[in-house]
Amino acid sequence: MGRWITSEPLALEPLLRELDDPASGAVVVFLGTVRNENEGRSVRAITYEAHERLAEQVLSAIERETVERFGVRGCRIQHRTGLLQLGEASVAIAVSAGHRDEAYAASRYAIDEVKRRAPIWKEEHYVTGESRYLDGVPLTHTAED
Repeated sequence: MGRWITSEPLALEPLLRELDDPASGAVVVFLGTVRNENEGRSVRAITYEAHERLAEQVLSAIERETVERFGVRGCRIQHRTGLLQLGEASVAIAVSAGHRDEAYAASRYAIDEVKRRAPIWKEEHYVTGESRYLDGVPLTHTAED
């Protein structure tokens, strides 16, 4: 299985190959991309930072939970770090399932959990030259730390 956190541009083909399964009748792909506006401010780029080891553990756990909770065939999540320009993909989620309904629901659950739990932070860079970090996930101590 591939990595969950990467500084390289996201590539869908490797994720889709990992989900190749003749019992899947649906594959849903979600790509989160850098947009040009947030909360009324013009954005020119975003820098993503992660606590890599912990983020990979969280993303792996979300994949497992997604499969168990929705009965889908597979789930893969990958998130990018570094400076991303407008239109670049920051997160990719691919879900394979027997049918589309559970694939869509599972994909939505996965992205919502990534946003809620993954120790990944973003700094928005504005066209004015200013930048700011957005509220993120606080790090908490776990038994694995």
